[in-house]
Amino acid sequence: MIDKQNADGWIRRYHAADESPIRLVCLPHAGGSASFYFPMSQALAPAVDVLSVQYPGRQDRRHEPGITDIGVYADALTSALLPWLDRPVALFGHSMGAVLAFEVTRRLERDHGVSPVRIFASGRRSPSSFRQETVHLRDDDGIVAEMRELSGTNSAILGDEEILRMVLPAIRSDYTAIENYRADPRETVNTPITVLTGESDPRTSAEEADAWEGHTTGKFDIHRFPGGHFYLAGQQARILKIVSDELAAAPVRKG
Repeated sequence: MIDKQNADGWIRRYHAADESPIRLVCLPHAGGSASFYFPMSQALAPAVDVLSVQYPGRQDRRHEPGITDIGVYADALTSALLPWLDRPVALFGHSMGAVLAFEVTRRLERDHGVSPVRIFASGRRSPSSFRQETVHLRDDDGIVAEMRELSGTNSAILGDEEILRMVLPAIRSDYTAIENYRADPRETVNTPITVLTGESDPRTSAEEADAWEGHTTGKFDIHRFPGGHFYLAGQQARILKIVSDELAAAPVRKG
């Protein structure tokens, strides 16, 4: 029996779907929290059992230190997901979450013989498309400026100094992790990859999004949307249809 409380704190399950034949693990962006995926969980239930990942350093995990290395993040998250592999899983990650989805899949395939049915990589260039970025080295005002530019954080939070002081350490940790991440262009997974990208995303060019194809030996497809880094805000219905259709077509099997 799965411990639905998941004592290590990584997993949130807002709309439990015990009869669903498949699970979707949702990984937030840098600075994001599990609640970012509450609407997706609500929309997909009960057909899909959605697990939302809660990173340390925010919300109910705000007293835990943030993680500054993608490898450490992926190791811990992979361990947290092992009890949930009693049915097929897919992973949906936005921005930093897309990289984590790829790295968790690598570990599941390599160390546990489990291939997720699909990775949905949203709002992120391919793992090997490196840019020299130093947001994590900025002062607090500089990090807030980046958040405003990408429009990924609730404006109420950006205007509340007390809340900002609580979340900025976690955001800085996440940026440190993702900006120092490197992946070999030859690193692949067997899991099919579906890329979702904003056509005017300043952090992901069309070519960098296309480069995800080189990181899977399985099926690859890509969907482009109007909008920037957080194109998701205006494209919920289309995204949900893509995810639902892909998961409905996925083979129902263990491992």
